[in-house]
Amino acid sequence: MSSRATRIELFRLRTPQMRAFHLSWLAFFVCFFAWFAAAPLMPLIKGELHLSKDQLANISIAAVAVTVFGRLIVGPLCDRFGPRRTYTCLLLIGALPVFGIAFAHSYAAFLFFRLATGIAGAGFVITQYHTSVMFAPNVVGTANAATAGWGNAGGGVAQSVMPWVLAGILALGVQHALGWRAAMFVPGVLMLLVAALYWRYAQDCPQGNYRDLRACGLMPETGNAGGWRIFRAAVRNYRVWMLFVTYAGCFGIELFVHGVAASYYVDRFGMDLKHAGLAAGSFGLLALFARALGGIASDRLAFRHGLAARTWLLSALMLCEGLGLLWFSSVQAAGLAVAAMIAFGVFTHMACGATYALVPFVDRKALGGVAGVVGAGGNVGAIAAGFLLKSTGSVQHTFALLGGFVIAGSLCALAVRFSAEHAAREEQLYREALSQAQATSQLAA
Repeated sequence: MSSRATRIELFRLRTPQMRAFHLSWLAFFVCFFAWFAAAPLMPLIKGELHLSKDQLANISIAAVAVTVFGRLIVGPLCDRFGPRRTYTCLLLIGALPVFGIAFAHSYAAFLFFRLATGIAGAGFVITQYHTSVMFAPNVVGTANAATAGWGNAGGGVAQSVMPWVLAGILALGVQHALGWRAAMFVPGVLMLLVAALYWRYAQDCPQGNYRDLRACGLMPETGNAGGWRIFRAAVRNYRVWMLFVTYAGCFGIELFVHGVAASYYVDRFGMDLKHAGLAAGSFGLLALFARALGGIASDRLAFRHGLAARTWLLSALMLCEGLGLLWFSSVQAAGLAVAAMIAFGVFTHMACGATYALVPFVDRKALGGVAGVVGAGGNVGAIAAGFLLKSTGSVQHTFALLGGFVIAGSLCALAVRFSAEHAAREEQLYREALSQAQATSQLAA
């Protein structure tokens, strides 16, 4: 604990903690960018592949389905192999289906590769794991929320940038049928570049890499069963499942919006592809600051009112998110719809940040398992929203129903309770981190 960073110094890249901070958000940014790079191009892809409404719904579900299993797996893998090796492998493997989308000429092939690209979304768990082992309790909520938020912004950037990438390729004289395929090489190449950076400059924890630490006897050996033993400990903790539901109601909504927003603005309000992409992208770009705000608020409230305040904040944010969704589903004008989306989007991203500001305190000995299960909850929420869309046949009606679900889900945050012993132990660690931060500041002065 004493070697974890007690401050976030954005421009100090010489420390392993800050290198992990910047590399982890950058890696998740390109993962999220690649994950949703095809979404703003779907109106064009729909026409070329002659996709029906039911097939589009299946593709939307497929985009987030595999991520459930990916997030469950990478948590224990981080405990076993370390976040550096796990992230590097994920980026290399995840780039393959991104390239594969460019070669899809049928619904079946496109569905397969869209399903496989979902593995990139598992990068979120590694990002949260890496910052959790690098930063002390007084700033871990802020670190987790900031890295996840900046990484999530990759989805918004994809919504806004990919139509312009396509426009640039078409301006060179490339045909439409080839243009969107060429555009998909951009996110794939970015994933390969960041994989090289992560392998070269990151390390697993402040003391070094897990493999080296185990070889020196400074870290206990974890066999193949060790990571899954940690996972089993996580799934037996009821708090994990309460946060599973809350994350389904915030990040699950975020994923659903990323998948349908551009097409929703085109179909409901008659926008062209570029303006619809910009409107949808504004939701994703909120992650640049809103998710960090959720983590910062959680840390500040914990400083004043203790660990329980983190759960109060999460519940309040989800309640506001649900009310905003109900408003968004009812508006009739495009401009007002964008305003409503931004309003509920702020609370959605803040709730995501507040959730993972709470995750490191659930069970420190099962951090990878906790992070993985809670992260999978977000994708389960997105899948459930996709099936709900299939059953209603209306995006607008689906948003209204999701608003009610989120309001009900806010009660799960209040159900997260900690024993007096657990809270006292975390309070002691928190105060130790504050004392270390003050001592560091005095030495720097």
